[in-house]
Amino acid sequence: MSLLRRIEQGQGGGQQGAGGNNGTPTPPPSKQPGGPAQPGSGEGAGGGGDTSRLSSLQARRVSAPITSPQAGSYFDLKTRVQNKLLAEIDPSMDVSRTDDVKRTIQGLFEQILTEENIVLSRPERARLFEQIAAEILGLGPLQALLEDDTITEIMVNGPKNIYIERKGKLHRVPVTFESNEHVMRIIDRIVAPLGRRIDESSPYVDARLQDGSRVNAVIPPISLIGPVLTIRKFSKNPISIEQMIQFGSISHEAVQFLKACVEARLNIVISGGTGSGKTTLLNVLSSFIPGDERILTIENAAELQLRQEHVVTLESRPPNIEGRGEITIRDLVINALRMRPERIIVGECRGGETLDMLQAMNTGHDGSMTTAHANSPRDAISRIETMCLMAGMDLPVRAIREQIAGAVDVIVQQARMRDGSRKVTTVTEVSGMEGDVITMTDIFTFEQTGMENGRIIGRTRPTGLRPKFMDKIEAAGIHLPPSIFGIGERRRY
Repeated sequence: MSLLRRIEQGQGGGQQGAGGNNGTPTPPPSKQPGGPAQPGSGEGAGGGGDTSRLSSLQARRVSAPITSPQAGSYFDLKTRVQNKLLAEIDPSMDVSRTDDVKRTIQGLFEQILTEENIVLSRPERARLFEQIAAEILGLGPLQALLEDDTITEIMVNGPKNIYIERKGKLHRVPVTFESNEHVMRIIDRIVAPLGRRIDESSPYVDARLQDGSRVNAVIPPISLIGPVLTIRKFSKNPISIEQMIQFGSISHEAVQFLKACVEARLNIVISGGTGSGKTTLLNVLSSFIPGDERILTIENAAELQLRQEHVVTLESRPPNIEGRGEITIRDLVINALRMRPERIIVGECRGGETLDMLQAMNTGHDGSMTTAHANSPRDAISRIETMCLMAGMDLPVRAIREQIAGAVDVIVQQARMRDGSRKVTTVTEVSGMEGDVITMTDIFTFEQTGMENGRIIGRTRPTGLRPKFMDKIEAAGIHLPPSIFGIGERRRY
């Protein structure tokens, strides 16, 4: 993407006016984040106003006040330098070469400050440059949050309320956008390169960042508080199974069992609530798939991080502005069957594609995996049944249940605990049918033993029962010791 195109998305013609929004000067904010508006206090709002009060409010908004005599406020200075910088940058510059572009911007930035005789301390100068560079090359106020590896999720509730998730807990951060239009510019910058759109006729969208982070945006009139942006960050260093054991998310015995299930080509459903770590666990389990198998992944927004060499990644597509061209998850699952897959991994089953996924599992595509939203393994079975009915096929409930019992071998229940940690709470075998009821057997369950420094202490322990599909595991040449299931040998914890 050329720099000119990025400027058009991110600035909206910022060279035409002081605010950088289609030639219309944008008045500086005149309130603290989350506080009541101060009528008449903004210079751009009515020309004049209480300048000293405005400066005081804006000084509190940033960590250190700007004392330049040429600028009425930090926002005014940032906007003026940013617009002049954009006017002097070569629009044909390739922004994908981030380091080169940043060096060019740095030189022009220093030149502009010198020409206008703007005196700033070294920390103020560095902060101003980083904010302007983030507006041009990154995602504005969110860029610093995206670069913080301790943050797992970013939630923008309108321009003034931004929350993050860190270690499973939500925190409000002192970061704000200038206006609803500023948030919209950042959303457009995210979705435009993907060929997706968001407007009043299509007021929500799923997308992803260049690093794979998952993005959902909702705008008015659906959202009543302004544009809402949710970013599930993509880990630069994916969590390994060793780390999950170290964090206490799963026990070593349960890992050995699930590894054997994947290698023996059993079909696995990972169940859990929103933010419980289903995709992370799916990534970990998929790492056990042998490297010589052809894997097809199907997702709404591609975020799986498979390390195997032979992986084909498919992504659904929403309809265009004319309502045409939509490619659904169900379309991709059906098409995947013609692509000679050995494993099919669906990021999440949400509707009628579940029936096609079950049929694929039942027709020679063993070892497939998917995730579903549910609070327990029994709820997961009920939800899969309901999603099969959403396919529009006039099938009796018993026929659907027989499909589920024949297709799904293991359900792994993942949960986010009240201390913010994610844990595997149950590993359940789908053992068959008794009458019209699908029978299930818990192989591992999480047992809490106490609390320590506000953290839940416990372990995923075996129940002492062996699954009925052990013959499949042994037929694959995998022999698990009885101690894994808590049988015979004394268990060590």
